[in-house]
Amino acid sequence: MKLRLPGVVQITMVTASLVAFVAGGHFAARAVIQGQQSRQLDELTDVALHRSEVAIDFGTATLDELAKRGPVGCDPASLQAVRLQVYQRAAVKDIRLVNRDGSVICSAYSETLEFDNGWAERSDMLRSRDRRILLFRVDQINGTALAVLRDVDDKSSLVAILGINSNLFDIMPAELRAHSEVRLELSTGAEVGAFSPKPRGEFSEVVSFTNASERHPIQAIVRVERSALQHWNGDSYWPTMLIAAGLGLAFGLLLTRATAKIEGPIADIDEGLARQEFKPFYQPTFDLRTGSIRGCEVLARWIRADGSIVPPMSFIPLAETSGRIETMTWQILETALKELHPRLRDDKYFKVSVNIVPRHLVSDGFIQTLRRVVAGAKVSPRQIVLEVTERTELPDLNKAAAVVKQLREFGFRVAMDDVGVGHSGLSQMKGLGANTIKIDKFFVDTITEDGSAATIIGMLVRLARDLHMTVIAEGIETRAQIDALVACGVEEGQGYFVSPPLPFARFDEFMAKRQSMAFAEDAVREAARVA
Repeated sequence: MKLRLPGVVQITMVTASLVAFVAGGHFAARAVIQGQQSRQLDELTDVALHRSEVAIDFGTATLDELAKRGPVGCDPASLQAVRLQVYQRAAVKDIRLVNRDGSVICSAYSETLEFDNGWAERSDMLRSRDRRILLFRVDQINGTALAVLRDVDDKSSLVAILGINSNLFDIMPAELRAHSEVRLELSTGAEVGAFSPKPRGEFSEVVSFTNASERHPIQAIVRVERSALQHWNGDSYWPTMLIAAGLGLAFGLLLTRATAKIEGPIADIDEGLARQEFKPFYQPTFDLRTGSIRGCEVLARWIRADGSIVPPMSFIPLAETSGRIETMTWQILETALKELHPRLRDDKYFKVSVNIVPRHLVSDGFIQTLRRVVAGAKVSPRQIVLEVTERTELPDLNKAAAVVKQLREFGFRVAMDDVGVGHSGLSQMKGLGANTIKIDKFFVDTITEDGSAATIIGMLVRLARDLHMTVIAEGIETRAQIDALVACGVEEGQGYFVSPPLPFARFDEFMAKRQSMAFAEDAVREAARVA
């Protein structure tokens, strides 16, 4: 019997096809992976630039608010008011009063002047699109800082020193973190902030991504070692090569799937949402006079699969700016209502508070979704308190007031959070139509030491009563603070004095112990009465 061997032409065609698919798969896979990497790194550059712009906006808003109050001097009272502004805005490290030529007159924290190695003249400062604002670099012992200058009058100006540091720029994925740096520069190329795990001179060949601001003379730069990119997001390479060698059609499908893969901090949040990793923690609210528990506030915590807990400030701001906060809020509220359902059913006066950002409050379908979630949990709307956070300003006060009015008609309660230090003013307190105001921890911390804090709290309590609103104080840590708050007329509060935020199991144990103590006290009182 004679064996029929494949012809040379057929072998050549099969070999050529195999080589073509493998070669095409290699170049196509590398091209797609590199394009994906470029898009993700460009997105991270956008994040760094946006965070820097927000920091500048905070600094500008701080200077605007000080300028509106009237002349700023170097007397103790004026400097105390300036320090209050620095305390309220984490991005601001210091505020200084300067002459029109830029020379420093005084500082909110005079000791910071000792850290300056260099201070720019006005001619070296760069003007933003907002012509009132000038930006410049400040050389300090521990690095550089970005300064925002705003003229107050024809003789003096105010300068906000911003902290552009790792809190803003630690944004790189874990695989690239040790092989990259994130930098903020003025349009002149002067560096004003950076985050890098190792000295710049130790970087080998790098790939750079730059994004310039349209509003300010700044640009964000992300630099990554090229060698690190060879191993980042490369999981799809070998599967693509195998499929390309056997089936060309599957090659295109696999590339499409590879392109859909996204890495980065926003994708981390998306994965956390998909895995239900965002959990409610509960901090009780209590009667300041009797200590009885009135309800609790639901606070978001990110508990990863390995059990580690991500602090709120590491994900809440990004969730808000990326639009993920709405989905996160609904997930946490649904979980909280499910866990608290027995308590809410047995105690109709127990109230659950949940934070709502202003943009979410006025979004389309908010009321309908809220009613559906609460009805699905079989909970009374009168037990739900929506705390409108003040980290960002209400985009439309009239629309927000209409939403609040409708919510109250359905039985929900609305509270204004962070009153006194956020964006809320007296006009907003009156116009929004909320049921409750929450006095910020800043005033509670100083109520026993600073008479002005007690005066402000007393004024807010009187105003709330005139507007038929209740008052809750946050951040209570000592008995002395409780006594001072009661003297000001505050009736409810929350804080570590009673309990920190707790996961549900520990919160349930805490509530059971409090109830047992209350029953025991009632029994003692009844026995004394009978005797």
